[in-house]
Amino acid sequence: MNSSNSTTLQPQKEYFDHLAAGHFMIQRSRSSGEYVFFPRIAAPRTGARDLEWVRASGRGTVYATTVMRMRAPTPSYNACLVELEEGPRMMSRVEGIAPEEVTIGMAVQARISVDADGQPLVVFDQVQART
Repeated sequence: MNSSNSTTLQPQKEYFDHLAAGHFMIQRSRSSGEYVFFPRIAAPRTGARDLEWVRASGRGTVYATTVMRMRAPTPSYNACLVELEEGPRMMSRVEGIAPEEVTIGMAVQARISVDADGQPLVVFDQVQART
């Protein structure tokens, strides 16, 4: 791998290293305060290269959702776009409820899970409304 590819992949590696350590981290530009997701070497709007890692609140809202219908016996699942409290949006899924019950505007909380290959990933759980 040449050095330019190494530089480009470094933020992604750091992101997954944080997840493996049990921390959901996103980037923020020191100069603008803008939060960035998916990890990159420069902020998308400004090109600022002063990105630092900060702990994400984990709170978010479902921005878009769809049900991925699978052939039996594989269960269907949802794929959703979650708008993080900090502003960026990320693709993920909501677990713990039927895929059809995931709705736009639903409050969710992130947690780190592990996929079938043993890789850490961020998934979301529905936040129950307080009564």
